[in-house]
Amino acid sequence: MSDLADRFEQDPHITEKFPNVRPKDAATLILLDRSDRIPKVLMGRRHHSHVFLPGKFVFPGGRVDPADRLMPVAGELDKRAQVRLMRKTSAPSAAKARTFALTAIRETFEETGLLIGKKAEAGKVPPGPWAEFARANVMPDLSSIHFIARAITPPHRPRRYDTRFFTADSSAIAHRIDGVVGPDAELVELVWKPIAEAQKLDLIAITQIILRDLQAQIDAGFRHDQPVPFYRMLHGKRSRELI
Repeated sequence: MSDLADRFEQDPHITEKFPNVRPKDAATLILLDRSDRIPKVLMGRRHHSHVFLPGKFVFPGGRVDPADRLMPVAGELDKRAQVRLMRKTSAPSAAKARTFALTAIRETFEETGLLIGKKAEAGKVPPGPWAEFARANVMPDLSSIHFIARAITPPHRPRRYDTRFFTADSSAIAHRIDGVVGPDAELVELVWKPIAEAQKLDLIAITQIILRDLQAQIDAGFRHDQPVPFYRMLHGKRSRELI
């Protein structure tokens, strides 16, 4: 579901108003390669024929699927990330926090062909995309996932999403399925870029903001106990608070 990019666009030239709707839960994953001195992030470029933001570079991500809650894992979320995921969330629970991270992993697979986790027999898994994990003997591992940001699409947009942004190290790529990215796919190419260079790509505003937040967290030690920025509109004004 690579139309995640349009969900946060805050273009001041957009004048059309849509009925306000409740945001849907979503998640995205930023893969981070820290094998060299300068970390790199994985970005995907959207197909030029997409109705929303053709040709833009995005992080893979999309809406929560109920089946994500049922997927077994090789390792659980860090408790500190779990606590922050439950803050300012309706009906908070550890299961819901876990589901957000699993959504990010599943969507990354669907859009890039990359399976994040550890080699292990998954046993019984939900039908659909998760079946590919079982066939590849990969179980998602949430223990190394970092929760780094949250953003809600502004009101009166055609789609509204409440998205949690996660990162995972590239060493967590346990398997790759070829042919997912290409000229006729949702993402036409994948690129690894240093964060400073990634910010120069054709991005929307929220993507640039999240990249800046990611760099700041890396500079501060990239720990699970770091506060997480939460972006949304409050009383008609853009808000950034730490959770």
